[in-house]
Amino acid sequence: MEDTGDVTTAGNDAVEDAPKIALGQTISDERGTVLGTVRGVDDDGFYVTTREGIDSLSVEHVRSGQAFGEAELMWRCTNCGEMGELSDGLPGTCPNCGTEKEDLMYWTED
Repeated sequence: MEDTGDVTTAGNDAVEDAPKIALGQTISDERGTVLGTVRGVDDDGFYVTTREGIDSLSVEHVRSGQAFGEAELMWRCTNCGEMGELSDGLPGTCPNCGTEKEDLMYWTED
């Protein structure tokens, strides 16, 4: 699922009118049916979880699917790639590059 936004033109100037997507935001289809909650955003679009309680996601909700390792739920910066522990939730900004919380997403790491 990808949000490409609406493009409107005024004369020869194209103006992108894409809605702002934020972590924890509820996403619905055009009929109003709730599809899930945003758990990450990057250049390719946004990632939605269908599980309740975005703030309480754990490894129990997101499994690696591999018999030889366990997935660890972390956060990752979509701007610089920095990753960190979720002990206190998502940080307000990336400690490496300073980008805003909206550029951080939940990530699983083996």
